Amino acid sequence: MDIKCNFLIFFVFVLVLGGAINNIAATTFKLQNNCPYTVWPGTLTGNGAAPLGDGGFILPSGGTSQIGAPAGWSGRFWGRTGCNFDPTTGLGTCITGDCGAALHCPGGGVPPVSLVEFTLNGAGGQDFYDVSLVDGYNVGIGVKPINGGSGKCQYAGCVADLNGSCPAELQVLDPTDGTTVVACKSACAAFNQPEYCCTGDHGAPQTCSPTRYSEMFKSACPTAYSYAYDDASSTCTCTGSDYLITFCPTELSGH
Repeated sequence: MDIKCNFLIFFVFVLVLGGAINNIAATTFKLQNNCPYTVWPGTLTGNGAAPLGDGGFILPSGGTSQIGAPAGWSGRFWGRTGCNFDPTTGLGTCITGDCGAALHCPGGGVPPVSLVEFTLNGAGGQDFYDVSLVDGYNVGIGVKPINGGSGKCQYAGCVADLNGSCPAELQVLDPTDGTTVVACKSACAAFNQPEYCCTGDHGAPQTCSPTRYSEMFKSACPTAYSYAYDDASSTCTCTGSDYLITFCPTELSGH
C-alpha cells in the first residue's frame, strides 16, 4: 500500500474519530451549586438518547460538576431538594423534584419544579434554551453561555426566592415540619382550569393570556417562562457555546 493510500486512510480515520468525539461531547454543561444546602440535579433527555449524568447525581453546596452532551441533544435539568437515597441501591425520595424515587432519574421531576430546557443545534445551528416556571418553582436556577459562542447568548434565570413570596394557595410545605414553604405550585397545578393551563378554549396564544399568578412569577423572574405562551421574552439562543447552570444564582448575570 503506497504512502498516498495510507494518508487517505489516516485522513478518513481522523474525520470519523473527530465526528465521534463531537457526538460524544459537542457541548459541555457545567453545573454549580450556590445554595447553602445540597441539591440533587436531575436530567431528562427528550429525543430518545441516553440520559446525561446518568439521569441524576448529588451536588453538595459549593460543588460543581461537568456533563458532556452530543450534538442535537434536547432535554431538561432541574434541582431536587430534601433527598435521601440508599447508598447501595440508589433508591429514595426527595421532598421536591422527585423523579421516580431514584437517584438516577427514569423520568421527569414531579412539579412544582424549576427547569432549564435545551435544544442543541436546532434551526440555523443555534442552541435554544430557557428557564421555565411553567411547572412551578422549587429552587432558584440560572443558565448562561460560557467559553465563547456567537449570537445573542443571553442569560436566563430566576434569582428571586419565590418560596418566600408564594401565595398561600400555591404553597407546598415541608412534610417534616408542616410550616416551611419548599416549593410554589403553578396556578395550573393548583386549580386545573383552562385559563391557567392554556387548554381547551384557552389552548392558543391568542386565547391564553397572563394571569395574576403568572404575572407574579414574571415580575420576580423577568427572563423566565411564566406560562405556556411566554415565548417572546423567555426563549434564548446562542451558537457554539458551553453553558453554566447555577442553582441559587446570586445575581442576574449568573455569577
